Amino acid sequence: MNASKVLAAAALTLLAAAGAHAETYDGVHALTSSASRSEVADQGVVAARAGNAYGDAASAGAQRFTSTASRSAVNAEAVAKSHDPLASLDRRAFYRDQVPSAYSKPKVSFTRQAGL
Repeated sequence: MNASKVLAAAALTLLAAAGAHAETYDGVHALTSSASRSEVADQGVVAARAGNAYGDAASAGAQRFTSTASRSAVNAEAVAKSHDPLASLDRRAFYRDQVPSAYSKPKVSFTRQAGL
């Protein structure tokens, strides 16, 4: 029984020694490029201006957008949102994703009326 343990340990040691091998260090490799600095800089400029070749719309070019809303409608919507004190409430910021009743739409108006 003792001999089998010794043989098993020896086998494991041989496997570990065979599996462990270190990498060799070849030193710093010499530069083998034949391009000059200015050529590399020009290639960098071209690559930077080419954009993301792997993007979704990279090959489509500039996309034309035509709005269906009028300028006055967008302006009116922006003014209404800017005057709404509760417009920026996000239900995800509250417990169980529910806005408390204290933050519900107010019964009174926040705008002041001119007294006549």
